[in-house]
Amino acid sequence: MLSPLPLISAPPVGFGTPLPLPSSYSIWPYQARFRQAAQAIASGIFEALDEDLNPHVFLLALPLEPNLLAEGEAPADIQFEPRDCGFEPPQFGQVLNRGRVLQLTHTWQPTDLDLESEELLRRKQYGRGVRQAVQEVFNELDANGKVLSFAGWPVQVARHLVMPVLQLNRKVYHSYPALQPNRFYTDGRLLSHSLIMAAILRFNEDCIKSLTEPEPGSGLLMRPRETDEIIRSAGKLFMDTPAQDMGMNPAATKLFATCNTISSLRYEGAEGVGKMLLARRGHPNLSEVFALTCPTPLTDYRAVRKLLEMTTPDVSLLADGENVYALGRQIGQYDATREDLFVISFVTHYAWEFQHGGQVLMRSHYGQPSLPRTRLNRTKFRRDLKRTFHLTDAGKIEKLWDVVLEASRQKAGTLLVITTEALAEADRLKLQCTLIEPVPLTPLITRLVTAIDGAVLLDPEAFCYSIGVILDGKASGHGTSTRGARYNSAIRYVDSSPYPCLAIVVSEDGLVDVITKDSLREE
Repeated sequence: MLSPLPLISAPPVGFGTPLPLPSSYSIWPYQARFRQAAQAIASGIFEALDEDLNPHVFLLALPLEPNLLAEGEAPADIQFEPRDCGFEPPQFGQVLNRGRVLQLTHTWQPTDLDLESEELLRRKQYGRGVRQAVQEVFNELDANGKVLSFAGWPVQVARHLVMPVLQLNRKVYHSYPALQPNRFYTDGRLLSHSLIMAAILRFNEDCIKSLTEPEPGSGLLMRPRETDEIIRSAGKLFMDTPAQDMGMNPAATKLFATCNTISSLRYEGAEGVGKMLLARRGHPNLSEVFALTCPTPLTDYRAVRKLLEMTTPDVSLLADGENVYALGRQIGQYDATREDLFVISFVTHYAWEFQHGGQVLMRSHYGQPSLPRTRLNRTKFRRDLKRTFHLTDAGKIEKLWDVVLEASRQKAGTLLVITTEALAEADRLKLQCTLIEPVPLTPLITRLVTAIDGAVLLDPEAFCYSIGVILDGKASGHGTSTRGARYNSAIRYVDSSPYPCLAIVVSEDGLVDVITKDSLREE
């Protein structure tokens, strides 16, 4: 049986001409190529979560301590990749000393010496101390800036400890609700307090794997994980936090997979809608309506799905992370600082939300986690209008925004098509639509015309010319079988239209997509 191709980066020995060594470098030969690869991965992850996070990656290289250098090796200096990253070496001159102090004075969580040698434990504690010392410097330097810097794990490469540093937009990062930071697993690893932080930790894990390979950045066989896979992995990691907060073993609980499976099941053809409250039994803010004599394990997915049928807007399933033990309701004023009562809201088929203290922390749709973003990004919509129609008039943009915002509330889903030739297209498609007298759309009229199947055709002035439109268009390579007919017909129409055109697709599951010719080209 043939052995599989290696999935790690390796020196290109039998795959064409070896990559030439760069003529100049300060850390190791392939530092620039490694940083570019890390930047590409970070851009994929964080732009998928929120494109306004503006991820930026650079490398900080700290010199190895003299006792770790080979005999005859000269001490190195602090280096950056790229050098013009906005920071200077003197700012990090004391982090190694500070890291050593943290290693020796910090109260580390106990570990199993049968699984980890004392030498490995010492190295891990030193690495955590250095990372924490570097993070302290970044926290101070970023205090009044527009970005937040997150230091990765230090990995020895040549004569340096190399740390990838990820920067994100401060305002956007803090715009999302989160749990309390700076908490840890029982083995000392950092717990994620938000989906963004979980994605940062997963990104750092991939960087560690790549940095520990021979000549990181040089290999032709490098196969980084797909963006969706990393984000799913981040969702799993984030759901470890409520599990540990309830005193459960996160590895055994697997809340992310459990919630996905339950949400995917139907009961007598009906989709699962309802809530499950996660807390230890006897929580002061929970009142049981009736208890189950034999608690139902959460891993008995069909039984839990059946119990979900009994829930109402006021009565939820009560679970302790392992079992559903009762049906009940939340009472009193919950103190959110306790972080020991969480809500799983099953929204529709294969869609659920993770909530705490009345705020949505994460959404999951068909197993793919996402941030609780507003249905429409106003800045992006304005940018799409400008790129597609060269529309800059604030009044017209605001009128279109009100129309689209109202359409996004349509529970059954809808489709808006904005085109410069709306009148001509209404006439061309008159046999497969309902023509109306041109009318400027208001929120009320929008609510009426989007209540039926088919697209609503309007121009950039917000005048509507036809409703219930069955769109045409040639099949293209941009559709996807995972989305419905409304989404794919919008893609075909926009891709085929000879006129400036923009489509807004509102799906029944709550997704809102803005489709333009530019967005299709960028796929």
